[in-house]
Amino acid sequence: MEEPADILRCERVELRRWRMSDLDALERTIHESLDHLVPWMPWASDPPDRQQLADFLARNQEQWRTGEAYAYAITSDGAMTGSCGLYRRIGAGGLDIGYWLHPRWTGRGLATMAATALVRQGFRLADIDRIEIHHDAANPASGGVARRLGFVEVGRVPVPTGPTAPGEVGIDVVCRMTAHRWRARTAARNRRAG
Repeated sequence: MEEPADILRCERVELRRWRMSDLDALERTIHESLDHLVPWMPWASDPPDRQQLADFLARNQEQWRTGEAYAYAITSDGAMTGSCGLYRRIGAGGLDIGYWLHPRWTGRGLATMAATALVRQGFRLADIDRIEIHHDAANPASGGVARRLGFVEVGRVPVPTGPTAPGEVGIDVVCRMTAHRWRARTAARNRRAG
């Protein structure tokens, strides 16, 4: 099975495949980010303890091996700034992207840079024809990342169980980028730059 690169770069971010040695930095980054994450991340309301984070890192290794998910630490200037990944949760031929940042690093375009690196890598994998970003309708920051990358909103779907985190309204906004559209946008950018 084809695997993505362990390290991805885009402008001021480096995405690095999670390692077991990241436990301390991950624990610190999550702890410092809880107030920022609680409105949007269901797991942040009951934050993972150290063992659960170690299990998360081990699970990432297994998911990478099976091709179920490819999760990365987001770093900038050598500092861990958040987490992101490509996930096979939307059916054959598709990947979806998830991401979060430490609040100290928001508003700098880092989530957009990380998502750009993920999209580039995702479309290099065999048989991937679409990549999606799903976000709650009440989360304008995640919606902004999708818009800046040229994703097209393809639907708004009520979450059957309702909101899963305190800031959510329970409407899942689905934004999509197709491989064809990504290649066309990349070619146009390259023509303008060249």
